[in-house]
Amino acid sequence: METYEDRINKIEQLPGQIASLVAGLTSAQLTTRFLHSEWTVAQNVHHLFDSHANSYIRCKLIMSEDIPPLKGYDQNVWANFPDATDSDVSRSLLLLTGLHHRWVMFWRNLTVANFSRQGMHSESGLVSMNELLTIYSGHGLAHIDQIKRTLAAGGIHR
Repeated sequence: METYEDRINKIEQLPGQIASLVAGLTSAQLTTRFLHSEWTVAQNVHHLFDSHANSYIRCKLIMSEDIPPLKGYDQNVWANFPDATDSDVSRSLLLLTGLHHRWVMFWRNLTVANFSRQGMHSESGLVSMNELLTIYSGHGLAHIDQIKRTLAAGGIHR
């Protein structure tokens, strides 16, 4: 079973993994929908910041309030906004790096008891800090896989 630190380490490593994965890709490679049912590489990168920023705020709410409401959002709508379809992923990578630096510091300063604190998600119901850590330590890895599959469909192997 993975420890808290194992999962935190995955969150810590994600920005560098994403940056390496997309380094040197052209604008066309970043924005071409190589797989009909998947987002583009750029959409995936921009989504990671959007999603993880939302989760970071949810974590702060859970730690500062008793069972706070946590609002969901339609990630497919967000993925089609102009800032999420832009081929320039450098800003999202910079934001993701800074966010993860703070998020890792946040996670590493929680007590074991803090991981049982909960919030009420508008779509998922009660969610604990432990569940959020589990979800988001795997979330980035799932998008790495999605990006690799998308690139492979375009004949680009990383």
